[in-house]
Amino acid sequence: MSAREAVAARRSQSKVTDAAPSHDELLTLVAAAGRVADHSSLKPWRLIELRGDARRRLGAAIAEAENKDEPSTKPLRAPLLIAIVSSRRKSEKVRGWEQDAVASGVAHMLSLLLDEAGWGVMWRTGHYTRSKAVARMHGLDKHERLLGWLYVGGKPERKHGKGEGAPRLIDPEGFVSVLD
Repeated sequence: MSAREAVAARRSQSKVTDAAPSHDELLTLVAAAGRVADHSSLKPWRLIELRGDARRRLGAAIAEAENKDEPSTKPLRAPLLIAIVSSRRKSEKVRGWEQDAVASGVAHMLSLLLDEAGWGVMWRTGHYTRSKAVARMHGLDKHERLLGWLYVGGKPERKHGKGEGAPRLIDPEGFVSVLD
């Protein structure tokens, strides 16, 4: 399958099974995802694996951020969460937004690689990504921003019903303009 075909076939998996890639499998994919375009090669990103009890601690931090008594069960929706962190570097040439874009690019590239490897993936965010409780739980430094999490697990067998099949591609004419 070509890269174009793989990208065109990709779809977010909101429900996944309890299977997940191993740490070593993940490292192989991260090595490739790290090849994303990166002005000045600052590598302004890092990833944090959350498995097992770390997901419960995240649920407690989300509850704290939302002033709720019960821990959030959202982090338990997948066996592996990969926190995407923009870890900005000091640079006269590369602005913060561009460094955030590099971290986002790594996350997207990683999600494509995970999908191609047969894993179900969904990128999730939320207002609590900016909360002190969630930042503290992840051990973020002052110069770091949590951009969200890739929820990763096994792809459940799909029963092809109405409306399923190949994802619809966008009509590119509405998104591309030409300057002469």
